[in-house]
Amino acid sequence: MELDPLILSRIQFAFVVSFHALFPVFTIGLASYIAVLEGLSYKTKNPVWMKLSSFWTTVFAVVFSMGVVSGIVMSFQFGTNWSNFSQASANFLGPMLSYEVITAFFLEAVFLGILLFGRDRVPPGVHLFSAIMIAIGTFLSAFWILSANSWMQTPAGAELRDGVFHVTSWSEAIFNPSFQLRFFHKVTASFLTGGFVVAGVSAWYLLKGREVEANRKALSMCLWLLLILAPAQLVIGDFHGLNTLEHQPTKVAAMEGNWETSRNVPLLLFAIPDQESQSNLFEIGVPGLASLILTHEWDGEVPGLKEVSVDEQPPVGIVFWSFRIMVGLGLLMILFAVAGLILRSGGRYWRSGWFLQGMRFMSVAPFVAVLTGWFVTEFGRAPWLVYGLMTQAESVTPSLTGGMALFTLIGYIVVYSLVFSAGVYYLMRVLYEGMESSEAEPDTQSERPKRPLSAAHTSFELHDPNEQPTKQGGH
Repeated sequence: MELDPLILSRIQFAFVVSFHALFPVFTIGLASYIAVLEGLSYKTKNPVWMKLSSFWTTVFAVVFSMGVVSGIVMSFQFGTNWSNFSQASANFLGPMLSYEVITAFFLEAVFLGILLFGRDRVPPGVHLFSAIMIAIGTFLSAFWILSANSWMQTPAGAELRDGVFHVTSWSEAIFNPSFQLRFFHKVTASFLTGGFVVAGVSAWYLLKGREVEANRKALSMCLWLLLILAPAQLVIGDFHGLNTLEHQPTKVAAMEGNWETSRNVPLLLFAIPDQESQSNLFEIGVPGLASLILTHEWDGEVPGLKEVSVDEQPPVGIVFWSFRIMVGLGLLMILFAVAGLILRSGGRYWRSGWFLQGMRFMSVAPFVAVLTGWFVTEFGRAPWLVYGLMTQAESVTPSLTGGMALFTLIGYIVVYSLVFSAGVYYLMRVLYEGMESSEAEPDTQSERPKRPLSAAHTSFELHDPNEQPTKQGGH
C-alpha cells in the first residue's frame, strides 16, 4: 500500500491544530473572566470574588500550560511538511507570527507570573493590572492568528509572483475581507466556552453542596453572559455566512449539501451527500429556508457544488455534518441560556437539579462546537491552502515521503495523548479539590512555587476534600 504524504500531512496538521485549538478557545474567555473577578475583588473587598479568582487562576495556569506545550510544535510543521507553502507565504506569515509572539505571548508570559504568585506580594492594583494585561494578551494573540488564517481563506493585499506572495498592502492583507467577522465569531465562541465551563463546574459544586455562595454567584454571572452572547453568536454567524457566500461560495454549497445552483433552496435537516454521484441519497428539508437564511430572500440563489470541477470540491460529507452539529449545539446553548433566565424566579436556577445536571453536560458542548466549526472552515476551503491561489498539493514538502509523514504522525499522536492525559488528570485533581485548596497559598519565601503548575496547590494523589488536616498537613 502506497502512503500518500499529502494525505498524511493533512491528517497530522488537522490532528495537531484540533488538539491545540481546544486550549486557546478556553483561555481567552477564562482570562477575561478572571480579570472581571479581580476587578470586583479590588472594588468590593468581598472575599468571595478573591476566592473565585484564585481558583480559576489555578485552572487557567494548567490549561495555559497545556496550550503552550501543544502550540509550540505546531509551527514546526510548516517547515517539515509544508515547506513550499512556508517559502511562498513567508513575506506575510513570517511577520504575522512574529507579531503574535512579540505582542501577545511575551505579554502573557511576563504578567502570568505576577498573577499566579504575586497576590500577597504585590499591591492589589498591580495584581489586577496583571490580570487585565493577560486578558489583553489573549485578544492580541487571537487577532494575529485569525488574521493570518483569514488571509489564507480570503487572500488580499498580496500578489503571487514566481511562486512567492508579495505584500502590496499590509492593511488590506491584515484586515482581509473575512477577518473582522471571523475574529468576532471566534472571540464570542471563546467567551461562550469559558462561560459554559465555569457554569458547568459551578453547577457540579452546587449539586455537591460545596462553596454554595461563591458558586451561586459564579453561575449567576455566567448565565447573564450566556443569555447575551449565545443569541449574539447566532447573529454574528449569520453575517459570517453572508461573507462566506460572497467570497467562498463552494464552501457554502458544501455546508448546505447543494449540488445545483438554484433558487428556493430547501434547508436540509438530514441528507447523505454522495460526492461520487454528485447528489444526495436521502433528504429531509424545509422548502426555501436555505435561500432565506443565506440570501435573506425567499427565492435567493444559492450556488451549487457542480459550479466547480470535482477535484476542486471540498469533502462534502464532513463539511455538511460538521456545520449541522455546530449550529445544533449553538441552538442548544441558547435554550439553556433562556432556561436560566426563566429559572431565576425564586432562585431556582441554582436549586433545580435537572438544570444543574444539564449545565454540567453543556460544559463540553462549546468545545465540540468549536471543533466542528473549525472543520467547516478548514475542510470547506479544500483543496486550496490559499483560497483560489495555492492548493494543498502545491504546498507540501517535495522531498517528504509517506513513511516519514506516517512516522511523525504516530509520534504526535503518542506524545499528545500523553500530554493530554496527564494535563486532564491534573486538571481533574484541581477541580476535585475545589476552592478549598486555593486558599492554601504558601506564605514563606522557601515555599514559594517555582513552576507554573505548582500554583495549583494540589498533588497527583487522591484526597478527600472533606478530610480533616492531620499533624503531617494535608487538605
